[in-house]
Amino acid sequence: ILDVKNLRINDSFEGDNMLKQRLRYKKVLLVLDDVDHIEQLDALAGEHEWFGDGSRIIITTKDKHLLVKYETEKIYRMTTLNKYESLRLFKQHAFKKNHPTKEFEDLSAQVIKHTGGLPLALKVLGSFLYGRGLDEWLSEVERLKQIPQNEILKKLEPSFTGLNNIEQKIFLDIACF
Repeated sequence: ILDVKNLRINDSFEGDNMLKQRLRYKKVLLVLDDVDHIEQLDALAGEHEWFGDGSRIIITTKDKHLLVKYETEKIYRMTTLNKYESLRLFKQHAFKKNHPTKEFEDLSAQVIKHTGGLPLALKVLGSFLYGRGLDEWLSEVERLKQIPQNEILKKLEPSFTGLNNIEQKIFLDIACF
């Protein structure tokens, strides 16, 4: 899209100018994921005139104020999954089917309660618990009960570190995709 091989940019000013020149007349879809500073938006998306007519910029962020400062046309607020959707997603990852054995049914409901309906948490915890025994499930549920519900990232970290090296690499490949 930039018509250049082995592109070398020495600083953000040079990068801004290159974006303005090369993309000004091109219709592009730009996706900026996990933006947490206005400087990131300024450097990567600058002004609307940097991109051709019909271009779209999708920004994901936890900070709605960044979108307001950037004069975003539409803001879509992601919602959490309801109980039924959460259970379905969790089961797909924890059991690779939608019907756990009876002994895991109550434990599944407890795990779901602690994820707050966040899809990533459901996937990570489900994948972490897949193929594990009842004792490990009980231990994980007890650990989750000790963590305040608004600290979901702390819930994910032990699940991630509990994966072996190959599983961690696969998880990161999928998460970054």
